[in-house]
Amino acid sequence: MKPCETCFLKLSKTGIDTCLVTISESLKVSDFNVLAISYKEANAGERFAKSLHETGFAILKDHPILADEIDQMYAKWASFFRNDQRFEHVVQDGDVHGYYGFKSENAKGSSHKDLKEFYHVYEDQPVPKDVENDTRQFQRKMIEIGTELLGWLDDNSPAETKDDFSEQLTSMVDGSKHNLLRILHYPPLDDNVEPGEERAAAHEDINLITLLVTGSEPGLQARDKDGQWHDVPCQAGYITINSGDMLAKASGGFYPSTPHRVINPPDQENRSRYSMPLFVHPRPEVQLDAKQTAGEYLDERLREIGLK
Repeated sequence: MKPCETCFLKLSKTGIDTCLVTISESLKVSDFNVLAISYKEANAGERFAKSLHETGFAILKDHPILADEIDQMYAKWASFFRNDQRFEHVVQDGDVHGYYGFKSENAKGSSHKDLKEFYHVYEDQPVPKDVENDTRQFQRKMIEIGTELLGWLDDNSPAETKDDFSEQLTSMVDGSKHNLLRILHYPPLDDNVEPGEERAAAHEDINLITLLVTGSEPGLQARDKDGQWHDVPCQAGYITINSGDMLAKASGGFYPSTPHRVINPPDQENRSRYSMPLFVHPRPEVQLDAKQTAGEYLDERLREIGLK
């Protein structure tokens, strides 16, 4: 069945399984239904808030980032990761931007390092010259969309949830230098993969919201409230959005931080996978809840995942 472009996407263990026109129909099949939302529809903000509240995920289509821009980004960064010159950009002590080598990071609580390498891009930090122009343009557009999505939550969250915010979400990110564009490369797996090693073990994101243009290959999965894993659609033109721990804390749990992972590919699909999430972060002094600021929580989580 061809997926519907305007209603619910049912995530299943095999991908986009079907499309469900009404809430009542969807609940008969699954309680993990992620809304596919057109950036241009009149009630996009309302539907976005609803999907994020119910599942921690939403899908955005008809957005301003062109397919050619995404393809160009993947092509330029694939060339970067194929080149040994990437080691000239290794992150330095005391810095957070730059290249992180294979098995640099582990999920919180995991005894294994993830099977990936990546580059951290911040707005006020340098990036390799060969990818600079395309990356800055892509980064700028993603941040603009992310800020607009937070505005949708400001406008469409229940009054009691808004009362939990120490300030409006758009205000939290105003002037932030911590928005992170992470360019990820998951190399083909070799024969030495140990039991329990994954491309990205189950985890929740640290930040407010994450924006993810469709990866170059499938593999991303999200977990529902019953502990079942579902494939996230890998369809060109989609941006997948999920809420992170900071939004969950700031909203008193109204917007859940849903666990997700990147599974290892089957042998016949064992090739490189690239992904480019933007992690939208508040300023470090923003109060998330009565106990922690955003900066304090970020430091705590970076230590837990081995990056600090």
